Amino acid sequence: MKPKMMLKMGLDLVMIVLLLCQMAYMLIGEAAHEWMGTAMFVLFLLHHVLNWRWYRHLVKGKYTALRILQTVVDFLVLLAMIGLMVSGIMLSREVFAFLPIRGGMGFARILHMLAAYWGFILMSVHLGLHWGMIMGMARKIGRVSPSRVRTWIVRLFALAVSGFGIYAFLKNNIADYLFVRSQFVFFDMEQPLYLFFAEYLAMMGLWACIAYYAARLIQKGAGRRIGKTTDSRR
Repeated sequence: MKPKMMLKMGLDLVMIVLLLCQMAYMLIGEAAHEWMGTAMFVLFLLHHVLNWRWYRHLVKGKYTALRILQTVVDFLVLLAMIGLMVSGIMLSREVFAFLPIRGGMGFARILHMLAAYWGFILMSVHLGLHWGMIMGMARKIGRVSPSRVRTWIVRLFALAVSGFGIYAFLKNNIADYLFVRSQFVFFDMEQPLYLFFAEYLAMMGLWACIAYYAARLIQKGAGRRIGKTTDSRR
């Protein structure tokens, strides 16, 4: 694998870890939350610099249903990150406390909550839409040959993770934060940190699985349409 690709994958892995830590801000402390958030935004900018060719190709080629979905999700992730940084700077009591910002705290708090939880889901969806490519690279690195047994083991594991993710999504009332049915995020301060991470990792897996299999369905649908068009021309 090329060094640049290894750097991209390593960068994405660090961002996923930071994302999970950011969701636990009440459990890791406000100062750590701010510094990690700043680091994550810097890495996000670096991610876009390393993928600058993506912007050049936006106006090139045909837009299939899958490409449209991927592009929309990518831009929504970008908007969520911008919303997080803007609201984070407004709410900052540590990293950006030197800035003379006054007022707008109520708006900033709601924006931060919306950007955080929608950003979490959108980043999970983004991961799922590119999961096939990630697994392909992993197989090349590990020189792993296809195996039907291994495939079904992975599918069953994904099903178990998704089931736990649904439970965690409902238990933590995530929909309330996504649709501002609550303006404050509630944490169980007695919950062990490892269990918190397990729940959010499962929720990430849930949305990644939904996106991955949705992408496969879209690709299969496109393949059938192409096949019908080819047959009709014969």
